[in-house]
Amino acid sequence: MRVMKRTCSLTLALFFALLCSAKDQPAQVIIWPESGTQVIKFSFGKFKEVASLANRHEYAIDTIAENTWSKKIPSITFTLYVYDKSKVRIGEGYVNVNDLAPGQVAKFQTNIGVSGTPYSLELVPSSLPADLRPLAPPAKISVTVNSVPQGALVNVDGVEQGTTPKLIQVGVGKHTLEFSKEGFNTGHFPLEVGPNDASGGSVSYELGTSAHDTIELRDGSVLSGDLESVSATEAVVRIGGTAQHYSRNQIKRISLVERDAPQP
Repeated sequence: MRVMKRTCSLTLALFFALLCSAKDQPAQVIIWPESGTQVIKFSFGKFKEVASLANRHEYAIDTIAENTWSKKIPSITFTLYVYDKSKVRIGEGYVNVNDLAPGQVAKFQTNIGVSGTPYSLELVPSSLPADLRPLAPPAKISVTVNSVPQGALVNVDGVEQGTTPKLIQVGVGKHTLEFSKEGFNTGHFPLEVGPNDASGGSVSYELGTSAHDTIELRDGSVLSGDLESVSATEAVVRIGGTAQHYSRNQIKRISLVERDAPQP
């Protein structure tokens, strides 16, 4: 997952109302960036359906862009994403503004295709002039987090995110994912996001139980099984009835459960 982007999101609990044809439908406003010096304000009006096929709908949106910055915007391009209630991306379009002087307003239409029921919008700058790049806040990307079994509570850097499967937003740097579920051991997964990473990656974590040992590998994966032997060069772990051999250098940490000694 590569390409650094900054997102500016607008959650609309009743976003589907945008699809109606009421004459007095209010505009939906997104300001970029969300914090710091404001540069540009977008107002998205009524969605006008121009074509449809099965569950796929094409819309034209009346759009107003206003330069709220102190300088002229030579050219700026955004990708406009549409998500459903589960944060699954169901559509996208592009918004481009050129030669917009301070305080100047431009009116145009934005075309977007949608498959499903819209719930939220996300405005992502895909092309920024050099003067605007320092104003962009740190990038965040979307990562799908899952667990085996599903339904585990996931925390990112100590902040609760919900239960798996879950789409999370994380910035550049190192993060710790914590998984917990009744009847299973609490587990941790290290996640590192690079400056050129892009949305679309996924993490899957297998929860262990108190009946098995836990072996954490250096690549971040965690094994749940029965440790049978350890030597100077390798460890043998029985997982699902099959003995698997791992080089000592692959292993970062081993947690052993307490077991009764075998009866003679």
